[in-house]
Amino acid sequence: MNVITQWLADTFSLAKLNIGWNDILEIFVFTFLLYHIIVWIKRTKAWVLLKGVLTVGVLYVAAQIFQMTNLIWLFQNLIGTMVTVLVIVFQPELRRALEQLGNQKVISSIVPLDPSKDKQERFSEETINAIIDASFDLGRAKTGALIVVEQNILLNEYIDTGIMLNAKVSAPLLVQIFEHNTPLHDGAVIIRGDQIVAATCYLPLSDNMDISKDLGTRHRAGLGISEVTDSITVIASEETGCVSIAIGGELFHDVDRDKLRAKLNFIQKKDIDVKRFRLWKGKRRKNHEKNKE
Repeated sequence: MNVITQWLADTFSLAKLNIGWNDILEIFVFTFLLYHIIVWIKRTKAWVLLKGVLTVGVLYVAAQIFQMTNLIWLFQNLIGTMVTVLVIVFQPELRRALEQLGNQKVISSIVPLDPSKDKQERFSEETINAIIDASFDLGRAKTGALIVVEQNILLNEYIDTGIMLNAKVSAPLLVQIFEHNTPLHDGAVIIRGDQIVAATCYLPLSDNMDISKDLGTRHRAGLGISEVTDSITVIASEETGCVSIAIGGELFHDVDRDKLRAKLNFIQKKDIDVKRFRLWKGKRRKNHEKNKE
C-alpha cells in the first residue's frame, strides 16, 4: 500500500508536472472567465449566434476533409470580416457583459450564498395566480396590459428602457400599474421570478405581416419580444377585453384562464424550447386542419 501511495505522490506531484502556483492561478482565472462567457452566451441572443457559428465550423471542417478548395478559400478570406461584423452587431451585448463582469462578486459567484438560487421553480404558484387574476381583471375592465415573463434569456436591455420597481408580484399592483392615467400604465411590465423588475418598458415590434389588422401595437409588441427571446407575454386588449399569449413567435388569441395557467405552469419548472415549440405548433395546426376535413 505504501508503494502505491508513493507512486501516486511521485507521479502526480506538482514538482514532477512542473506546475507552479502561477499556473494554478492561471487555470482558475481561465475557468472563471470561460464560465461567465458560457453563461452570457446562454442567457442572451448570442446563444442563437453560437449555433450558427458552430454550423459554419462544421461546414469548414467538412470542406477540409473533402478538399473543397473553393469553399476553403471563401472561409479563409471571410473569417476576418465575419469577426468584425459580429463584434459590431453584438456591441450592446458585449458592452453589457463587460459591465456585468465588472459588477460581479467573485466569491458569491463561486460559492452561491443566496438560498433562492437553489430553487427548482422559476416563480411561485402565488405569482401565477397574481398574473392570471390581474390579466382577466384588466381584460374585463377593458384596460390594456402587457406582462412579460422572463425565462433563460435575460431581458436587461428592455428593462433598462423602463422604470425599476423590484416589487413582489401581486394582482392589485399589476392592476394599479396599468390603470388609465397613472404614470406607469404605458409600456410593458417585466417579471423575473416573483418580482416585477420594471414597468413602462419598450418592446420591439413584430414585422410579421400575417398578424390580423384588428390587433394593435400592444399585440405586435408582445409578439415582437417573443420572436427575439424565449419569454412569454400576456396581453390584455383594451378594445375587446380578450387575453392573449405570445410565445415563440406565435400569438394565441383570446385564451381562457385554464390555458393561461397551463402555459405558466409549464414554464414554471422548465424553459420552452422555442424551436420545438414552433414545430409542435405546426403539427398541431396540421392535425386540426385534417380533423376539419
